[in-house]
Amino acid sequence: MGLLTIGAFAQAAELTPKALRLYDRVGLVPPAAVDAESGYRLYDPAQLPLARLVAQLRRIGMPLATVRVVCGLDRAAAAEAVTAYWREVSADTAARGRLATILVDHLSEGGTTMSDPSGDVAVRCAAGCDPGLVRDSNEDVAYAGERLFAVADGVRGPGGAAAAAAAIDALKPLEVADAPAVDLLTLLAGAVAEANRVVRGLGTDEHQPGSTLTAVLRSGSELAFVHVGDSRAYLLRDGELSLLTQDHTWVQTQVDQGRLDRAQAAAHPRRALLVRALGAGARLEADLALRTARPGDRYLLCSDGLSAVVDRAELRRGLAAGTDPAQTVRLLLDRARA
Repeated sequence: MGLLTIGAFAQAAELTPKALRLYDRVGLVPPAAVDAESGYRLYDPAQLPLARLVAQLRRIGMPLATVRVVCGLDRAAAAEAVTAYWREVSADTAARGRLATILVDHLSEGGTTMSDPSGDVAVRCAAGCDPGLVRDSNEDVAYAGERLFAVADGVRGPGGAAAAAAAIDALKPLEVADAPAVDLLTLLAGAVAEANRVVRGLGTDEHQPGSTLTAVLRSGSELAFVHVGDSRAYLLRDGELSLLTQDHTWVQTQVDQGRLDRAQAAAHPRRALLVRALGAGARLEADLALRTARPGDRYLLCSDGLSAVVDRAELRRGLAAGTDPAQTVRLLLDRARA
C-alpha cells in the first residue's frame, strides 16, 4: 500500500486533519513525506498504530508532553505510565468531587449564597507547645493568627521538626489573603499541596521527613478545615465535645474495617503509624471541610502529644473551664504533662 493523504490517514486513525497537523508541529506524528508541489502531508500506513495510540492517550486527557514520553516507551513501561497517570487523574478528580460536595451541601443549607464573611465575629485564640517530660526535642509547631490556625507534628527522626515548621510556613501566606468564604477551601487545598512539595524537598537520600497538619482558615464566621495525619480538631459546642477529624493511621483503618476495636487500637504498638502525611508522596490526599462558627464555640487543634494521653472527658472539662485561651492552653499542657 502506498502513502495515504492526510484526510485518508486521519480517518483511518480516528483523528482529524487538524489534530494531525498539530501532532506534526510538536513532533509526535510527523508525515512520512510532503508533496513538493502541493505541500500535502502524506503518511505511511505503518504509522497508524502510533497515531491511534496518540489519539487514545489524548482522549483520556493526557497532556502532549506526557504523550510524547509514553510513545517513546516499550509496551510494558507505557502501560505503567498510563496507569500512574490515571491514578493521578482519579485522585485529583476525587479531591475535586469532595470539594464540590462540601460546597453544594453548604450552599444548600442557606440558599444560594454563603454566609456573610464580614459578619461581626470576635475570635480569641492562643497557641502553645511543650516537649514533654521524655524527649529533649519538640517536633510540634502550633500557630494562631488572625485568620489562620494550625498545628503540625513532624514525624520522628531527622528533619521532623523542620518538616512541621515548613508545613506551617507554607500556610502562613493565607493569613493575608483577602478572599471570600467561598474560596477558602480552594486556597487551603492549594496551600497544602505547596506544603507537601516543600516537605518533600527536605528529603535526602537517607531520609524523607514528614509531618501531620491540621489547620483552619477563617473568613468571618466561615471556617475551612484541612487535615492530614493524626493531629486533631475538636469542637466544644453547647457543652458537648465533638471530634471533627479522622486519624489517618494504620490502626484507624483497622477499626474502620472492624478488625480492631477502639480499646485495642489505643494500646496497639503500631497506633502511631501514619497512612497519610505531608512528604509521603508527590500526590497528597487531604481531608477538607467547611463549617460555620457560632458564638460560644471553642475549637481545639492539637497533636497526639495531647490527644493520646489526655482522654476526651478531660479535654472537655479543660475546654469548658471558662478561662481565656492562653490559660486553657496552659491548663491542657499541664494535664498532658501530668
